[in-house]
Amino acid sequence: MEEGQYSEIEELPRRRCCRRGTQIVLLGLVTAALWAGLLTLLLLWHWDTTQSLKQLEERAARNVSQVSKNLESHHGDQMAQKSQSTQISQELEELRAEQQRLKSQDLELSWNLNGLQADLSSFKSQELNERNEASDLLERLREEVTKLRMELQVSSGFVCNTCPEKWINFQRKCYYFGKGTKQWVHARYACDDMEGQLVSIHSPEEQDFLTKHASHTGSWIGLRNLDLKGEFIWVDGSHVDYSNWAPGEPTSRSQGEDCVMMRGSGRWNDAFCDRKLGAWVCDRLATCTPPASEGSAESMGPDSRPDPDGRLPTPSAPLHS
Repeated sequence: MEEGQYSEIEELPRRRCCRRGTQIVLLGLVTAALWAGLLTLLLLWHWDTTQSLKQLEERAARNVSQVSKNLESHHGDQMAQKSQSTQISQELEELRAEQQRLKSQDLELSWNLNGLQADLSSFKSQELNERNEASDLLERLREEVTKLRMELQVSSGFVCNTCPEKWINFQRKCYYFGKGTKQWVHARYACDDMEGQLVSIHSPEEQDFLTKHASHTGSWIGLRNLDLKGEFIWVDGSHVDYSNWAPGEPTSRSQGEDCVMMRGSGRWNDAFCDRKLGAWVCDRLATCTPPASEGSAESMGPDSRPDPDGRLPTPSAPLHS
């Protein structure tokens, strides 16, 4: 019985050892299987990764190739644009140079045109002045010729005291005392329309006659200042050999008071030419008539007929130009 117990006791460790070995073997197999599965998974992952990398490399290579082509094309376009830009810059510089040349030429032409216009204006002004001077000279010559003819007629017994209607005779001249508001130049035109001129005064006797008949509010006379020297002259071109300025006159030649009026007192006063006066005085030479037969009233002599004032003029009365 004791041997049976001892044999059972010996078999128990053996069974345990067998079970442990079997478990170890099974564990090893499971571990090997796991490692094999893991290795398979790793191999599959590696293969998949390798394929993906190959595809990425191929795609990257294609992209790099396309990018290179694009870069080459862009570089070519850039070079073409650079060349075109250089050409455009050159053309722009040429245009600027041409514009500057045209501007300089236009400025030169403008200067030449201004010079021509100034020369033309000066020529026109000179021509106008010469024409006016020639016209004034011709008018003065005509008047001198008329005066000489009158002297010859008077020496031949003609009577020179005939005036147009509404004109008054005094010392071989006719005077018209106009009324109406006018500026100096319009008064001059009014006298021209009546074949006369604004009056010129050359003696105290003539001044007294005009003072007696002229308007008491002031009248335009033919004295004016049109030159730069400030010298007053008569419209018939004669110089001032007699004057009757009011005290303190003339005053402001440099301020535009270039025309002369006769006050009601007969005194002269320089005034603005655009001032409007209500009267003006014109004069012209009287017309001569041949002598009448002896015994008539006209045979008393060339200056023996009374003037409209009833006075007998002096036979030796001087002729004033």
